[in-house]
Amino acid sequence: MQDASQVLVLDSEAAHPTPMNDTSRSASAEMPEAPESDEQLIAAFARGSSDAFNLLFLRYKQPLFGFFRRRVNDPSLAEELTQESFLAVLRASSRYKPSALFRTYLYAIGYKILRAHRRKAAFRATFLGAQPDRHEPAAESGIAVEVSIRQALGKLAPMDCEVLMLREFEDLSYAEIAQLLGLPLNTVRSRLFRARMALRGLLAAPALKSSAWQPAESEKRP
Repeated sequence: MQDASQVLVLDSEAAHPTPMNDTSRSASAEMPEAPESDEQLIAAFARGSSDAFNLLFLRYKQPLFGFFRRRVNDPSLAEELTQESFLAVLRASSRYKPSALFRTYLYAIGYKILRAHRRKAAFRATFLGAQPDRHEPAAESGIAVEVSIRQALGKLAPMDCEVLMLREFEDLSYAEIAQLLGLPLNTVRSRLFRARMALRGLLAAPALKSSAWQPAESEKRP
């Protein structure tokens, strides 16, 4: 059964038929389909499409790995947490409700897994003497500015640091950050401003005054 929009289109074409030559037919046939949205893909996966999940995995594997890599020292641990996050998406796909963007939903899962990892690390540090993970630079990093930025981020208040990294590196909107962290929108704005000011102060050493780090540029984004 055709819906109303299809009937309107057909009626319009019948009233004003437009001849189609071979060139226009070819162009129409070659026009690529618009990519499915993340929300459409997760809904399709919930209905049983494994291809839909594969597309989501390809879209977000590297961004999610980057999310963890900026928060833990070990690349293999970041990879492990990335895989754990996608497994959580697999397990919870039937309960997904499109009340938020999929990427917000995915980062919320990643953030929850990261917090669980940090609690375990803190437990091991307390009772087993292991060193907890911090925002310290990876040993293999040879870029002085990147090292200094990582060290400076580690000196921020934990929640301020999370707000700043979600904004600057994950490129989430204020509303997405508020939803992910469970904070009022105005709190996100004030924490972000405070974190940016603190980070600028920490990076104000003479050796880093020429740093390419410019968080102010993103302040223009909503």
